[in-house]
Amino acid sequence: MPGLRATEDERREQIVSAAYHVALRTGIDGVTLRAVAAKAKLSHGLVVFYFRGKDSLIDALLDRVLATTAILHVSADVAKIPHAPQRFGALLRQELRRLASDPRGTRLFFEYWALGVRKAGIRQKIAAALERYRAAIKAMAEEMLPTTVFHDSPMTPVSLAALAVSLISGCAVQAMMDPTHFDAEAYLTAFQRLFDHFASREA
Repeated sequence: MPGLRATEDERREQIVSAAYHVALRTGIDGVTLRAVAAKAKLSHGLVVFYFRGKDSLIDALLDRVLATTAILHVSADVAKIPHAPQRFGALLRQELRRLASDPRGTRLFFEYWALGVRKAGIRQKIAAALERYRAAIKAMAEEMLPTTVFHDSPMTPVSLAALAVSLISGCAVQAMMDPTHFDAEAYLTAFQRLFDHFASREA
């Protein structure tokens, strides 16, 4: 209803969301309190009230960046696939498409990665998020690879998860470097060929 005041959490979310949109356009360096206030249609003083300085806002923004780049969200369509190999392949396709469609978000992730060289708190938060992402993919690989052999060599859930994350991350970097010419379908075809071996087997 008109006239209702936003709660503290709602106001903080409004500011962080505005900061995210500013960062997508300008990079982290362009995230100033005044630029964010203008984007959020709030007063500069109100933004200062919630975030005392740029560093505080940048720290809060990291959670949003990680949520869009380094947290695994398994879609309902993927989760309902009954057989583990097909489900794992669909997950890879989902992640490849998702990250390839957001090259500016990937760029922000790497800007934070660079900041983490100097700031231990940022570095530790990124490392924890990446470990959770790999662990989530490993959990799905465990459903598929209890005894599977690939080219006469045992492939473990750990090695498959590492390979999958490497492929997804590499795709995201390529899309960031050349978003105009990046061909997601070519990567999807390569994924499909790589995992056809598994897709032909039922869990």
